[in-house]
Amino acid sequence: MAIPVETFFLALDHQGTLQSQVQEMIAQGVLAGRFLPGEKLPSTRKLASHLGVSRITVSLAFTELVANEYLTSRGRSGYYISENAPIPPNYSPAPKSEDAVDWQRAIAHRFSGGLTITRPPDWAQYRFPFIYGQADPRLFDHASWRLCALQALGQRDFRSLTTDYYDQDDPQLTEFIARNTLARRGITANPDDVLITLGAQNALWLAVTVLLSRRRTAAFEDPCYPALRELLTQANCNLQPVRVDAKGLPPDAIGNDVDVIVTTPSHQSPTGATLPMSRRQDLLDRARELDAIIIEDDYEFEMAFPQKPSPALKSMDRDGRVVYVGSFSKSLFPGLRLGFLVGSKRFLREARALRALVLRHPPGHVQRTAAYFLSLGHFDAQIRRMAKELHARRDIMRQAISDHALDYAGPASANGSAFWMRAAPEVDTEKVARTLRTRSVLIEPGHAFFGPEDDPQSNFYRLGFSSIPKERIPEGIAYVADALKSGLI
Repeated sequence: MAIPVETFFLALDHQGTLQSQVQEMIAQGVLAGRFLPGEKLPSTRKLASHLGVSRITVSLAFTELVANEYLTSRGRSGYYISENAPIPPNYSPAPKSEDAVDWQRAIAHRFSGGLTITRPPDWAQYRFPFIYGQADPRLFDHASWRLCALQALGQRDFRSLTTDYYDQDDPQLTEFIARNTLARRGITANPDDVLITLGAQNALWLAVTVLLSRRRTAAFEDPCYPALRELLTQANCNLQPVRVDAKGLPPDAIGNDVDVIVTTPSHQSPTGATLPMSRRQDLLDRARELDAIIIEDDYEFEMAFPQKPSPALKSMDRDGRVVYVGSFSKSLFPGLRLGFLVGSKRFLREARALRALVLRHPPGHVQRTAAYFLSLGHFDAQIRRMAKELHARRDIMRQAISDHALDYAGPASANGSAFWMRAAPEVDTEKVARTLRTRSVLIEPGHAFFGPEDDPQSNFYRLGFSSIPKERIPEGIAYVADALKSGLI
């Protein structure tokens, strides 16, 4: 008798093709010991009818399984579990052991417990996700990315897929970044001036680790990206938070004895303020006066609508003291985790050696896929599409905020894909966020952006619009306004 057709079912949340899902369900059945050698499978016609897929889909899946020796075909008889199919592991689970280690004493360095921005794992299921930094699949050119990934898997690019480059990167990707991406920011660089990283966070960690120590002092923006504060704290350096204003980081507020200045001049995180050209020059002059290094995190510069983005701070650097951090995670998709560092050769030599110690280099296939996506023009097309859509969402958001008389904490004209907001002083936006979740609304409370040296900052919050359809923005803002003003808080 054949294995009952009712044994097979399609998972609703499966991410692959129907053919791959049919292959997986049979392979997993063999590996789990549920399907045994010699057992007959349902016919392709019967299984296709049961699953609600085409017969060719099942036939192609069976053909792949025959090639991988999970199945064998017997003429006019059907398909059977192969005698050569992988044997499921046979082991008895080890008895659960008691943890006798005193981890309080054993752990030498602690990295948990810092303030972070959290969101529910199923945030995409919420109707009004006013969160920052997540991709909208409707704006991403998935078809072109898939074609580039397939091209990168070809025989011609076999070495880029399989070679351990140790401390080097994909030459096609670094070439494009140097000649095109950086040139648009006014930065002159050679390919060997570029170090590929696993996103901007990894780039910041490399820069902080190389440049800071217990005896050195870092000045940074307050409020700021929470993970940056954690990185600086883990570096065991002296911390000097500098309160930002409507124009970003004020150079004259940076104290003496500072060794490293970390800034987000294009879009201050989280306020969205853009550092004016005059203040950028003042910041370079202040760094020169202190003999300090500047780490420039140039995220989201592509979203500088409606005006053109200001030149990068690095483009104004004449004495090699700016380390530039760029990323494709915001402009492509967060899960890509692809960024880059640009700096003087002496700095990059140490950053490259540190990266090689930790992870060698980002995967070659990912780098080559990104290189094709960039060089074939898909990236520029996506940026134009994203900028147009986010510009429209931004205008709708501003109108909804005005209609409900909500208060900005950052500049109302800020670019980027989020607004920095302020509620009444007595409002705890953590409580507001919990209440709004019951209405399928997500906002980001602002307390994580401030440090322990600040007075309690519980009335700030951030509203992102990169992940919410524009037609839902007015209704979602109405819910936010209602929660802020009602007795639900």
